[in-house]
Amino acid sequence: MRYIISGKNIDVTEGLKSAIYEKIGKLEKYFNPETEIHVTLSVERDRQKIEVTIPMKGNIVRAEQVSSDMYASIDLVEEVIERQLKKYKNKLIDMKQSSANFNPSFFEEDESDVSDEEEINITRVKRFAMKPMDAEEACVQMELLGHSFYVFRNAETDEVNVVYKRKGNSYGLIEPEF
Repeated sequence: MRYIISGKNIDVTEGLKSAIYEKIGKLEKYFNPETEIHVTLSVERDRQKIEVTIPMKGNIVRAEQVSSDMYASIDLVEEVIERQLKKYKNKLIDMKQSSANFNPSFFEEDESDVSDEEEINITRVKRFAMKPMDAEEACVQMELLGHSFYVFRNAETDEVNVVYKRKGNSYGLIEPEF
């Protein structure tokens, strides 16, 4: 795996890199060698945060953990990603989706170590017309509805986008990438 490690308000020391390689390296058995892993370490006041993003064909595996100790955050994020991968593995097997980023031995592992995973249960479906608007107008609509996200058709690109609330009273915009 190829690691891309960066830091915000923190110097990424050799000790931190070593801890990342050791902990996140445990996940190497699940991926092909050319898989990229983006790791961002950041410090805000007494919060030690790690974000790990693993882009894959058509999907992204992402986890973040915050604690008072960066090494503890690294330990926690590895556990979260491993849990996500086991859920995703079951989904791939059930749906027979493409698994190009995974090492074939990942699918041959013993299933007995997988905890009782909850089945995804969609209980409600909504349909609505999407009038074209800009991202700012979509944020206003989201606030008016009292939701934490809003799906809309972008007037500039004519593509479906999503705006969402972020921590700290800011907003995010999700655009499709082709």
